[in-house]
Amino acid sequence: MTVLELTGEDLTIEMIKDFLGNSDAVVEITEEGYRKINASRKIVENIIREGKTIYGITTGFGLFCDVLISKEKAIDLQANLIRSHCCGVGRPFSEDAVLVMMILRLNTLVKGHSGVTADLADQLKMYINERIIPKVPEQGSLGASGDLAPLAHIAITLMGEGEVYYEGELRQTADVLEVLGITPLALREKEGLAMINGTQPMTAQGVLNYIEAEHLMEASLWIAALTHQALNGITDAYNEKIHASRGYTAQIYAAERMREYLEGSRLTTRQGEVRVQDAYSIRCIPQVHGASFQTLEYVKDKLETEMNAANDNPLIFSEDEVFSGGNFHGQPIAIAMDLLKIGAAEIANISERRIERLVNPALNGDLPAFLSPEEGFQSGAMILQYAAASLVSENKTLAHPASVDSIPSSANQEDHVSMGTIGARHARDIIDNMRNVLAIELLIALTAVELKGKEKLSPKTREKFEEYRLVADFIEKDRVFSMDIENLSLALSAVK
Repeated sequence: MTVLELTGEDLTIEMIKDFLGNSDAVVEITEEGYRKINASRKIVENIIREGKTIYGITTGFGLFCDVLISKEKAIDLQANLIRSHCCGVGRPFSEDAVLVMMILRLNTLVKGHSGVTADLADQLKMYINERIIPKVPEQGSLGASGDLAPLAHIAITLMGEGEVYYEGELRQTADVLEVLGITPLALREKEGLAMINGTQPMTAQGVLNYIEAEHLMEASLWIAALTHQALNGITDAYNEKIHASRGYTAQIYAAERMREYLEGSRLTTRQGEVRVQDAYSIRCIPQVHGASFQTLEYVKDKLETEMNAANDNPLIFSEDEVFSGGNFHGQPIAIAMDLLKIGAAEIANISERRIERLVNPALNGDLPAFLSPEEGFQSGAMILQYAAASLVSENKTLAHPASVDSIPSSANQEDHVSMGTIGARHARDIIDNMRNVLAIELLIALTAVELKGKEKLSPKTREKFEEYRLVADFIEKDRVFSMDIENLSLALSAVK
């Protein structure tokens, strides 16, 4: 059994990846984690007993922050908060995304700055370990004050309301809890606010985006190496000295990988043998793909910082230090997701240009036009390029930065918001499109190198050829290609 211990300090993307890859994985809270939870809870109870005015504990929320709430209504206040904030719309987040949201939220609570009870932490831990996954609509968050609506849809299920996915079925939460003998949680003072003031939905989707994007960007290099060989590309452009002279680590890495993938090929050429230079979509693979790899470095740093961040409000540090601030504001993740969108979109852009070179008879050397087995009678890969062009065009609209937009809310009390969850969702969509474009390039490249002579492939790309030829057949006649694209796309995905 895989055990993920949450400390609030050292959670990584790799840990989340391992957790998702093991169906029996569970989370645990360390003794120190419980100590910090209990210590911060004691401070909240002292605040209530002494009647201090603290936002969200003894006051209303947003514009109502100056409205004092009596002790008798303090608990009902939390339930009202959660129910009123459950206004998400649209299709639900994936079950994996919601599972990661819950892990990240629990990791934040373990830091001991949120003032929740150990009972709430245990209920959330139980949901994670039993794989009781709330249904969370993915639209309706401004990304500050945190992802309020999505997190409310998680919190309400802890109370026994709403809907959850359990054992592959969408069911009423109350029914699942009854079957499992779990008592619904009555949220206490501060706990409703502690559950929804945070950036976990945008961050969780961002983590899944990163895992998939990193995997696909690696795959894009060996796919490009297949295309390079189909077009008898020139290897001199990947010479180590060229890339060392510029100094970008990611560019140097991409060039090194291309050299490794092409080593031993009898389909590549040297400058001047067939042509002096290749087009940019071949010659500049290290520069373009490398720049996209650079976005991953930035995104990973911001995600792993946020995964271990205290992004509640107010934050509790001691009896005399309970501060209202803005750590729930999603701007750091919003900008990171917008950057990831650009990086992923550019991989799809350059891939589509290589697709065009593979099918265009004016550009593909001695390959058949559109790789058609009977030119004129059969269209071959002609419309595959159309599909790729459509996807990259769609990406250009999705790549518009969400983080530069803001609409004031709560009667201008919350007058600047991040739109980070929109950015994370659009990044996911761009990455999905990128994967399909790469699948199209792979489908065409597999046929193109077979026409050129698969026995001449480099050893490393020959291995990939044999693996993915089992997924999609040679284009020997016109057929319905959408299934080939879907199967290759699934085979390329990091999360099956």
